[in-house]
Amino acid sequence: MAGKRSIFEEVGSPAKPQDIKPAGGLIDSRPKGARRGVRAWLMVIFALVMLMIAVGGLTRLTDSGLSITEWRPVTGALPPMNEAAWASEFDKYRAIPEYQLQNKGMSLEEFKFIYWWEWGHRQLGRVIGLVWAVGFFGFLAARQIPPGWTGRLLGLGALGGLQGAIGWWMVSSGLDGTMLDVASYRLATHLGLAFIILGLIAWYVFLLGRTDAALMQARRGREGKLFSMSTGLMHFAFLQILLGALVAGIDAGRAFPTWPDMNGQFFPADAFYVPDGNGGALPIWHAFFENPGLVQFMHRMAGYGLFVFGVVVWLRARKSAHGTTRFAFDMVMLMMVAQVGLGIMAAVTAAQMHVAITHQIGAVVLWVLIIRGRHLAQYPVAGSIRKGTA
Repeated sequence: MAGKRSIFEEVGSPAKPQDIKPAGGLIDSRPKGARRGVRAWLMVIFALVMLMIAVGGLTRLTDSGLSITEWRPVTGALPPMNEAAWASEFDKYRAIPEYQLQNKGMSLEEFKFIYWWEWGHRQLGRVIGLVWAVGFFGFLAARQIPPGWTGRLLGLGALGGLQGAIGWWMVSSGLDGTMLDVASYRLATHLGLAFIILGLIAWYVFLLGRTDAALMQARRGREGKLFSMSTGLMHFAFLQILLGALVAGIDAGRAFPTWPDMNGQFFPADAFYVPDGNGGALPIWHAFFENPGLVQFMHRMAGYGLFVFGVVVWLRARKSAHGTTRFAFDMVMLMMVAQVGLGIMAAVTAAQMHVAITHQIGAVVLWVLIIRGRHLAQYPVAGSIRKGTA
């Protein structure tokens, strides 16, 4: 026999409150896809791209980037397998200006050392492409890509393909004429795109770390001013990364091993002079890419400016009501101090390999930390009532 019902009870309502089950909203009812799986896959690609940047830096520091003179995206995956193949590769290298004007007399064993660096760099690029393709098409076939993410993930693959083409465009600049290295502006383009790809992956990983509903809820607490300032800091850091690539491209880091002056001067002498090889000078605009003194001066001044702006953004972040956001920008500030120190060490040691590569890795870490802080300004993590926001 049914129990007694209250006269105040709504017609058709459940007899017991515990029988009432909350219904999710439209966002919660949408298919989610394999957010965790896609996020884990992107994190693997992120680690590989970060390794790729480090290996690329070591390839540049060891002057190995021109050792492979052909672009063979598929067949180039196999290295020389016998002495005849090694001799053929060495003959191709001996035909380019770097060998004829700088490395004449290099032995086959010395050539093998630089060849393996460049081959490893290219092979890692192939691995990244394979990991992306297997993951993307696997998730696509299983219909596990979260709604709205197919275009983003496909875009990452397209950027990876473009990066391979730009890599060859960069290498080809050093294969003829009198060039002993690749063109510095092409190196900056190549490195800049690598950081764009890395930044996009990091942003996607942060987004996939929470549900769409949680992100929409978090955005209600968006800190617009801090988000705008951190966006500016991100762009400023990207400019500094490009200037660092110009420094590396012409070995400008080895030209002025003093700090805070540049060989006893604040502004280097002959900063706007670039010889044309015939006793004259190239137009002034070449100096911004090819004069070691001017390029390093720009990198130093931009570094000081970035640090000052970083302090301003950090002080603004200290006013945030969210402890996670404040901590994120504390990490940005800490890494920025470390990066300034590494930059000074790179200058005074004439860009010793271990210092220079640590400085480059530091740029990657700082870049990602800035993006993380920017993400938390856009989607803050609110503290609990019990613990507060601190």
